[in-house]
Amino acid sequence: MSVIRWMTNAFPLWVVICSLLALWIPEAFTWFTGPWIKYGLAVIMLGMGLTLTIDDFRAVVKMPRAAAIGIAFQFGIMPLLGWTIAYLLRLDEIDPTLAVGLILVACCPGGTASNVVCFLARANVALSVLMTMCSTLLAILMTPLLTKGLAGAIIEVDALGLCLTIAQVVLLPVIAGVMLNRFLPEFSRRVSTVSPLASVIAIVLIVASIIGRDRELILECNWRVLGAPALLHLGGFLLGYWAARLIRIVEPSCRTISIEVGMQNSGLGGLLASKHFPDTLAAVPCAISALYHCIIGSFVAAMWRRKGADNVSDQNESPKLAPRP
Repeated sequence: MSVIRWMTNAFPLWVVICSLLALWIPEAFTWFTGPWIKYGLAVIMLGMGLTLTIDDFRAVVKMPRAAAIGIAFQFGIMPLLGWTIAYLLRLDEIDPTLAVGLILVACCPGGTASNVVCFLARANVALSVLMTMCSTLLAILMTPLLTKGLAGAIIEVDALGLCLTIAQVVLLPVIAGVMLNRFLPEFSRRVSTVSPLASVIAIVLIVASIIGRDRELILECNWRVLGAPALLHLGGFLLGYWAARLIRIVEPSCRTISIEVGMQNSGLGGLLASKHFPDTLAAVPCAISALYHCIIGSFVAAMWRRKGADNVSDQNESPKLAPRP
């Protein structure tokens, strides 16, 4: 295994190490803020675009059932779960924006880190890339509308502003990556060898910068603030998997749906929270969320990898998308 691939696959380790360092030496990461977070997300989305071709978009019609079910779970299970946990734990009693932050990250699309976890878990990587792509593009409308609908009663939510921000940091870089892949394939191929590691570095810096910035609050957090994101992701992994099993999705795709539903694009949530709810605590659940979903995702991947790839040949796995890691 190359050094780049090893460093990419070890992303949960880097998130944990840098998050702990951010609590100890926050100034080592707090410089990565403001426009830097936006640039970091653009790098992540450009990296995703570089792995995609026009044929990959046509792949949606080749496995519509699993992809449609997974995306429906993504924007159905997680937002409702986020709202329910925020309500049951009464996060608004601590600070209303904590509830908004949890709902916001629950309404975000699947994170690109999920593709790495699916690869390690011997799940359906093609379906993972496809779901990440589709949920990311749909998030331009779904994330603002769901956040507005579920959190609008707590705080004023600018759905149009959220929509425009997501379009800038998600849609444009993805389109740029696809176009580079289409018209400059050799250049795209060379860049793609390092873009996964660049994405991991960007994710780690975004998470650590938010944790470093809100260090004092996180260290003083009570169990509800720390427990809410953990419950959100544990619930996403469990409900995603068993809901897929109940409707008879094959095992590798059940694993993929579980991982895609359980792992959110917390970096995007952190950017949206920082930009649209400035000087509030809305970004704190997003940063804690990124730490939890990486830890839970790596544990799940290790568990399924030990269990082995049962029924690995997925009858729905037609597209030949390259694994991201």
